[in-house]
Amino acid sequence: MDLSGRTALVTGSTAGIGFAAAEGLLKAGATVVITGRTEERVAEAVGKLSASGDVRGVAADLATAEGAADLVGQVPDVDVLVNNLGIYGAKPVFEIDDAEWQRYFDTNIMSGVRLARHYTPRMVERGWGRVIFVSSESGVFTPTEMVHYGMTKTAQIAISRGMAQEVKGTGVTVNSVLPGPTLTPGVEEFIRDRVGEGGEAEFVRTERPTLLLGRLIRPHEVANLITYVASDLSSATTGAALRVDGGTAPTLIP
Repeated sequence: MDLSGRTALVTGSTAGIGFAAAEGLLKAGATVVITGRTEERVAEAVGKLSASGDVRGVAADLATAEGAADLVGQVPDVDVLVNNLGIYGAKPVFEIDDAEWQRYFDTNIMSGVRLARHYTPRMVERGWGRVIFVSSESGVFTPTEMVHYGMTKTAQIAISRGMAQEVKGTGVTVNSVLPGPTLTPGVEEFIRDRVGEGGEAEFVRTERPTLLLGRLIRPHEVANLITYVASDLSSATTGAALRVDGGTAPTLIP
């Protein structure tokens, strides 16, 4: 997979899946822009990634229209857009208030919509591009403990499919990637909240019994698929919901 000469933007990339995706794209030869909400976290991540290739960072709150405008002002064109930014958390569905629903919508959905709306037509003009929404198996198998999160992930799948239809035949592809439970720093904290000191094995046994791997996914395993979808090798894949969920969702399609 050779992404030499391509510029990739990965949102929410100071840790976890986003960081691993940025690293994978760098190793494939892309110039990579990472983002985070604070200058400190962005600078720290850039420092860690700089040995892998040409990377720069932009601090912006992409859950807001102002933050998205700031980013595209600094980075007007990219060849690969990875909409990875997202938040999650467990809460009984009837206790989620309007503000929380809106926060999840703005962060998980609108951040990607705004950036895709800016960058994708420019890719079409150049005749090549990759837009990737990092959705989740929760988009097809809604978790009872975080319905608001699952809703946003379902929306991302629909949005990516619709955008792919809009740009058909242009050389630009739009896809969603659906990770399953992935062992990131945030998920480690989530596990402690859910099962205490039982750890990964107890979480899989009690909370994700359909996870066929029998363990949590590692960020680089998700990043491998993202890097492939970003490359020329995936040229016939568009409008797809691509699972890297360890078999968590007990469905055949997607």
